[in-house]
Amino acid sequence: MHKHEKILVAGSSGLVGSAIVRKLKEMGYTSILTPSHQQLDLIDQRKVFEFFACEKPDYVLLAAAKVGGILANITYPGEFIYQNIMIQTNIIEASYKYKAKKLLFLGSSCIYPKLAPQPLKEGYLLSGPLESTNEPYAVAKICGIKMCLAYNQQYGTDFLCLMPTNLYGPNDNFDLQDSHVLPALIRKFHEAKVNDKSFTVIWGSGSPKREFLYVDDLADACVYLLNNYNFKDISPFINVGTGQDLPVKQLAYIVKSIVGYTGDIKFDHSKPDGTPRKLLDISKMNSLGWKAKTSLEDGIRKTYNWFLDKYGMEYS
Repeated sequence: MHKHEKILVAGSSGLVGSAIVRKLKEMGYTSILTPSHQQLDLIDQRKVFEFFACEKPDYVLLAAAKVGGILANITYPGEFIYQNIMIQTNIIEASYKYKAKKLLFLGSSCIYPKLAPQPLKEGYLLSGPLESTNEPYAVAKICGIKMCLAYNQQYGTDFLCLMPTNLYGPNDNFDLQDSHVLPALIRKFHEAKVNDKSFTVIWGSGSPKREFLYVDDLADACVYLLNNYNFKDISPFINVGTGQDLPVKQLAYIVKSIVGYTGDIKFDHSKPDGTPRKLLDISKMNSLGWKAKTSLEDGIRKTYNWFLDKYGMEYS
């Protein structure tokens, strides 16, 4: 990508999109398109096509999505499948229609079957049933992968698909009703600390294992792929992560220590655990010359400091 070419970051205000924008600016890119939801409703096909017709982006990073943790997925399955399918369908079609040079579609590790062998290889896609608690979201993301592959096959486009593991970092969602596990733990322990609570309740047994990637590392991987590879190099898609996971219980104690909470942790076994394990096989990504740089502890510390700057007073 040349520094002056137009780069659209769809979902630029979110966790992933904002990290990508930070990375692009850091590297000296000068024409970054970052329309807000008020400026461009990605669910509205007519408005998306009008935007592409006017701006004609050279590169598109599709980081926009409706996302959330187990509770949000269980509560709003219709919204998760509809909104995600509409957003990605509109962006992918517009990227083809208005001749973007490359598109990078960001999926999720939840695309893999619930009980697939570990670590999760790209070839395990559609080899078994999905985890029921986030199936609508996973199905939408699988549709995005298949749509990119179909367009590459029929139209000769260069649409890449990247499947990141669980992400966290600045601009994460800390709302306990629809956040993911790591930001939820940060907020819970912070509030428990400032309110001097003797214990904090965590959903589930704490036994499921999860892998976590600091979002700025993902942004680095996205730009690296766009600059160095095309879809034939990574087809049908490629995993990105750290190659290491840990039980949620262990994660909770790490977050508890970094936040500085001294009370007890109680696990609510009546709540769902979700998929038992989701460790990605990242050998394909590593073979292309990229590895994550940020350790889990450093990433959590950076995220908590960002949380304090942004929400410290509000959640006290």
